[in-house]
Amino acid sequence: MFDLNGALERFAGKLALENILAAAVTLLVCMVAVRLLLKLARRLLSRTKLEERIRRYILMLVKLVLYTLTVVFTAGSLGVNMTSLVALLSVGSLGVTLAAEDVLGNVAGGLVILSSHPFAIGDFIESGGVSGTVEEISLNHTRLITPDGLTALLPNKELAASKVTNYTTLGRRRIVWKMSAAYDAPTETVKTACYRAVEATEHILPDPAPAVYLTAFGESGIDFTVYCWALAEDFWTTQFALAENLRAEFAKAQVEIPYNKLDVQITKAPK
Repeated sequence: MFDLNGALERFAGKLALENILAAAVTLLVCMVAVRLLLKLARRLLSRTKLEERIRRYILMLVKLVLYTLTVVFTAGSLGVNMTSLVALLSVGSLGVTLAAEDVLGNVAGGLVILSSHPFAIGDFIESGGVSGTVEEISLNHTRLITPDGLTALLPNKELAASKVTNYTTLGRRRIVWKMSAAYDAPTETVKTACYRAVEATEHILPDPAPAVYLTAFGESGIDFTVYCWALAEDFWTTQFALAENLRAEFAKAQVEIPYNKLDVQITKAPK
């Protein structure tokens, strides 16, 4: 079993004057070396295509490693038992690793997201049943603003390992709107009304061309589906405007929109 008290006693030790002078020189040399190495690391990272945030995080990690080595070398110059020091660092690092397992997993996921670019700030994404606009990508979590104005924090560990749907990456989104018409309404009349609604709706893109298809036969009506495209930033307003125009054009063409009907018969009980 590891003797912590004994390790601390050996770590402290009795420091001789020459050891103190040697440690001061070692510390000075190490600090100069750290500055030079960090400057070199900044130059090398600036020549890469990595994002600024990733370069900053890598630089922080390099700085942590260099300062840790500085502490080790300085302690060795003081005559500290390096076996005990390494044992203390190992125990401490193990405890930190166990306590921060989820945090480290989120950091790894954040680095994966920042390097693979599955989405960017401003994109509308969906993952794990949550959808919204990406507001912030940090090492620990990704912040979304949902369509109803709520803030959702998704852990990067789960986000990097789950399915992510990006609705913005193409720059445009497809609108799919289903309408139902009565069985006695002619197919061409219904399709013409749908096309007129598309023409009356602003921000619908001409390419890809809008299309209307008969897609299903329901219990009380025939289902038609309208397919068209709009820019990602115009998606919601265009979709709602199309719905209003479809209702107006159906009314102009006298196309009945069916609804479920219930026939109730009242009978008298026999005497």
